[in-house]
Amino acid sequence: MDSPNLIRRITDNQPTLRKSEAKVADFVLAHANDVINMRIVDLAAQSEVSEPTVIRFCRALGFNGFQSFKLQLAQQVGMGSVYTQFAVDDRDTVNDLCNKVFDTTVGTLLTVRDELDPDILERAINTINKARRVEFYGFGASGPVAADAQHKFFRLQLSTAAHMDPHIQHMSAISLGKEDVVVAISQSGQTEALLQSVTLAKEAGATVIGVAPENTTLSKICSIPIFVNMKADIQAFTPISSRIAHLVVIDVLATGVARHRKPFLKEHLKRLQKSQKALRSPGT
Repeated sequence: MDSPNLIRRITDNQPTLRKSEAKVADFVLAHANDVINMRIVDLAAQSEVSEPTVIRFCRALGFNGFQSFKLQLAQQVGMGSVYTQFAVDDRDTVNDLCNKVFDTTVGTLLTVRDELDPDILERAINTINKARRVEFYGFGASGPVAADAQHKFFRLQLSTAAHMDPHIQHMSAISLGKEDVVVAISQSGQTEALLQSVTLAKEAGATVIGVAPENTTLSKICSIPIFVNMKADIQAFTPISSRIAHLVVIDVLATGVARHRKPFLKEHLKRLQKSQKALRSPGT
């Protein structure tokens, strides 16, 4: 399925483009803001290709011509949802780093938002709301996301747990039943131990919600796949935007479940707030 985010669609289609069309793609990805003010002859010259090549590039992405392509690109730029690759230069100031990290994260969130399927989210929300128990599984950077999710849903009076150890995950999985739900969170969607736990949970009858990239093993074997299409990057200076995106998706699910439970949550949250206040220092 083509992404509604044009920049992501260009990136996804790059491997299938002809060599000359790929040159256009490279230029657009690097100069999206400039391209929206260019004529076709300008883009062809800057990309060092012919004008017909630019037309073929646009059609390869599903547009009938350069103007319709440029219109959607302008809309993408206007919404601020142009995802750009994060790169640190030795000459960057702290202000430069601040802008790059925030811009990359915001762009990532908008891209993920545009690709989420509301029907799938609704299915996940309804399934969690009706669950007897909800278990959150995650490893590495996904571990803190699982712990954060457990905290959020615990406040909604759901029986929840978060597991980051493969042995505990396995024991959890085989103890589940048809009324239980597992939310498996993964940036790669390919972690072998997590896949084994998910398989065990499904065999036990539990419903598995996967938060992972599309076309990964996890997204294919889970019951309800929520696609967060972020490429993992292990460079030392790269912000983990995918972790932020996973946290926000969890927030969406928690907000949806809270809406279902609103009638009987009000008093519970008041009592919870009062109990937390007792733990704080006077005057805070």
